[in-house]
Amino acid sequence: MQNANKPDPSELPSTGKLLKSTALAVVVAAGLLVTIVLPAEYGTDPTRVGSLLGLTEMGRIKVQLAAEAKAEEAGLQPAATPPAVAAAPTAAVTPAATAPGVRTDETVLTLAPDQGAEIKLVMQEGARVRYVWSSSGGRINFDVHADRPGTSYHGYSKGSSPREEGDLTAAFTGSHGWFWRNRTGETVTITLQTTGAYTEVKRVV
Repeated sequence: MQNANKPDPSELPSTGKLLKSTALAVVVAAGLLVTIVLPAEYGTDPTRVGSLLGLTEMGRIKVQLAAEAKAEEAGLQPAATPPAVAAAPTAAVTPAATAPGVRTDETVLTLAPDQGAEIKLVMQEGARVRYVWSSSGGRINFDVHADRPGTSYHGYSKGSSPREEGDLTAAFTGSHGWFWRNRTGETVTITLQTTGAYTEVKRVV
């Protein structure tokens, strides 16, 4: 029995057309890989198109946050100062008078390029703190997390921003706070203001 739907050979695309279509698809895919995927996912921008579209910085932040998250999951603190940076971050904590059981502090950090620093508040489970921090030099990578004996890392939030504010409620009794890393290429000052129920402000790194 013959197949009535069998196409006529003249209607089928030639080998040359198939090869041209395949080559075009490969070229388009390679172009998207170089101009969009590499900058947005890995921070690599060989054509500079990613920088023009704002994708390269996003990719670099993704790579950095992924590396820091991997280190934290392994129970390691992010390195505060690479070997190439000589100066350590400086911090100044200024307490202010407030209601009993509640305290207010302003902490100022100076970070050189690629430096990191961490400020932790000692809090009881369920205690709340209102905070606001800002950077003098643009977007800064940040990670809000906590730790205690037996728990090396408990994440609240992370990202990249020039300023953040909100409320932090302690998930357990321990140390709760912020880690920042300066990827701006310039020295920046971070000012952190905290108000709430905590007993100590400490600079971990």
